[in-house]
Amino acid sequence: MQTDQSSVSAVTLRPRSWMLLFVASLLGIVAFGWPLFASASGAADLAHTGDAPWIFVVLVPLLLGVILAELSEGSLDSKSIALLGVLAACGAALRLPSGGVAGFEPVFFLLVPAGRVLGRGFGFVLGALTLFVSALLTGGVGPWLPFQMFGAAWIGFFAGCLPPMRGRAELWMLAGYGAASALAYGLVLNLWFWPFVAGGETGISYVAGAGFAENLRHFWAFHISTSFGFDIPRAVFTAAFMLIAGRPILGALRRVSRRAAFGMAVEFDSGPAPVGP
Repeated sequence: MQTDQSSVSAVTLRPRSWMLLFVASLLGIVAFGWPLFASASGAADLAHTGDAPWIFVVLVPLLLGVILAELSEGSLDSKSIALLGVLAACGAALRLPSGGVAGFEPVFFLLVPAGRVLGRGFGFVLGALTLFVSALLTGGVGPWLPFQMFGAAWIGFFAGCLPPMRGRAELWMLAGYGAASALAYGLVLNLWFWPFVAGGETGISYVAGAGFAENLRHFWAFHISTSFGFDIPRAVFTAAFMLIAGRPILGALRRVSRRAAFGMAVEFDSGPAPVGP
């Protein structure tokens, strides 16, 4: 049996997987955005308590569908499924000592290189699965969970979309992406509950029926005043971890991918022709 050991091939997405990822992402966009078109009501602890369980119920089968589609089409096998489980467990363990205190969330440091090396679909499923497992371990299950899963899934997905690059340039690119994605994660996650809090005509509250520019200004003021202090440390930690330990992590993931021959066609060598008498 021969495989090309000189290159590393990410897990390639097939058409059915693309369709399922598109549907899952569309679900996430709708879940985050629909409150912006409804009346602002309720309190922070009531935000999405009605629809979050249904979002989760739809999201999990879509993730399972991506895995099954890749299995049936040969892009994933038992080795890659085992690696997915190991990386999700490692990511969940990385969240245990931090709890998001002061924005210290090293889990993003693992999602970025994994999505980079193993591909967009793998990164999407890994991000969602990691947040789900960590929520079970920490007791962080609530209406916020499916939105956290979407945020982490998009980080893993777009890490797989980065342009080809190697060496120190790749590390700096991943560090920059890690910082930007950590900031974007905090910004997007605020949308899941912002329309339900800070009611009234304050400068940081969602105003039903107001223009897009006005609500965008209110949302930015809300983000700066409530969570920017957590997002900046998260971005700094993620970028620093990538610069310090990114090279060995990338190397380890590439060695695993190469030895497991993910995404590579396997050729069987018939061996030398028999020598006649």
